[in-house]
Order: sequence, then structure tokens, then C-alpha cells
Amino acid sequence: MTLSWHTKHHRELDTHELYALLELRTRVFVVEQNCPYQEVDGQDLVGDTCHLLAWRDGQLLAYLRLLDPARHDGEVVIGRVVIAPEARGDGLGHTLMEHALQACAARWPGLPVYLSAQAHLQRYYGRYGFVAVTEEYLEDDIPHIGMRRGPPGC
Repeated sequence: MTLSWHTKHHRELDTHELYALLELRTRVFVVEQNCPYQEVDGQDLVGDTCHLLAWRDGQLLAYLRLLDPARHDGEVVIGRVVIAPEARGDGLGHTLMEHALQACAARWPGLPVYLSAQAHLQRYYGRYGFVAVTEEYLEDDIPHIGMRRGPPGC
């Protein structure tokens, strides 16, 4: 069965969707990566924040959030990029990133996009036009790097 993609403003999320995205994020970022931190950080339901979800047979397989650029110095911030463990290895991450960039362009045309990438994924995000804009830093004991993709023409 094919994936069903949805980009939703946080006000459009129903209880099932919100629970599923929080469960997936916690399962991967806190449990799998053995990284105890405050996963529910207060940014999911504010401003113009949106959520990109990919479902198959009622199961959330891919997710990320797009933080409101008005709250982040005029940049859309992509975060919480996650693929369910059972869905990895088939290129779903690439499809997720393509959908994310399309959503950014449609909702916030012309704005730069920022993400905090795990450092080992720098080349991966580079395929989508992201360039490093910070030195490596530790976030929850995992090396990260700030990356930005400028508006078209930059």
C-alpha cells in the first residue's frame, strides 16, 4: 500500500495524530538513541508551526515539523526528522525531505530553511542544497551542525 502524506497546521492535528507523532519521536530520539531529554519541548502547538506526516495502514512511518519562521528570525526551521525503524532503508527519508521542501516553498515562499543536523548527515542534507553555517556542537551528547538552505537564487 502507498503512503498517505499530510502537511497539517498544528490546529488541524487530531488527538490520534498528535499521540502518534509524539510516540514515534520518543521511541526513536529518547529510547532508541538512548538520549533522555525533554522531547515535548513546547514548540509543537505554537504560532504557524506545521507537521508533515506519512502514514501507511494507520501507522505513522515518517515525520518532521516545520517551525514558524516568525518565531525563528524569518527562517523556517525543520526539526524532529524521523523515520520509523521498520520503514528505514527504502529511501523514505529522501521522500520526506522532498515533501518538506515543497511544503516550505508553498507555505513560506522565498524564506530560507534551517535545520540542526546530526553531523554525520551533513552530506545527506547537502544533496538538498543545505550548507553548514555553524561549527559542530554537541546536542544531547550527539554531534550536530547547523545547516541552511537559502531562498532560490542564493
